[in-house]
Amino acid sequence: MTPRLVIVPGLGDSGPQHWQTLWEQKYGAARVRQDDPDRPTPGAWSARLQDVIDATPGELILVGHSCGVPNIVHWAHLYGGHERVRGALLVAPTDVTDPAVTGEYPAIRALAPLPMTELPFPALVIASENDPYSGFERAQEMAHAWGAEFISAGEAGHINVASGHGTWEDGQVLLSECLHAWTPPEITRF
Repeated sequence: MTPRLVIVPGLGDSGPQHWQTLWEQKYGAARVRQDDPDRPTPGAWSARLQDVIDATPGELILVGHSCGVPNIVHWAHLYGGHERVRGALLVAPTDVTDPAVTGEYPAIRALAPLPMTELPFPALVIASENDPYSGFERAQEMAHAWGAEFISAGEAGHINVASGHGTWEDGQVLLSECLHAWTPPEITRF
């Protein structure tokens, strides 16, 4: 059986044309819906992620974007992961310590400090070389600290609708490669 995706959006819950929403519909993914998607806190956002994991049967792949990435990292730090989580796709991680970013979005200061310890499951960080919400070298530092593989998306902005990433076909290819790497060969994949 194919692992089920768990979509973990960032601020604002990823709108209807965002690749996370389109993937949710295409793959029948579960989705983390925060009570307040504009005011993240590690405790509340991690608890909601845990609720979705508990309610979603089978093996899981977490798919975080922007502030959804710190959500996954805080959850792993607070809860120690989960035996059914096979891996995480961590896309365009927001640097919650960058004064330029927190100046524009003060609410994300609540996600600092970001745990910089190895994740208890395999992960792939995909970062853009011109992401306005995280420097490329900072994204590499995060991936290294989390024990994650790292891939450059080139100059892709924040890898969202505003930067021209609707269905994000390249991301679907990377997702497929992750499924092959993180699951046994007899598992049916997308």
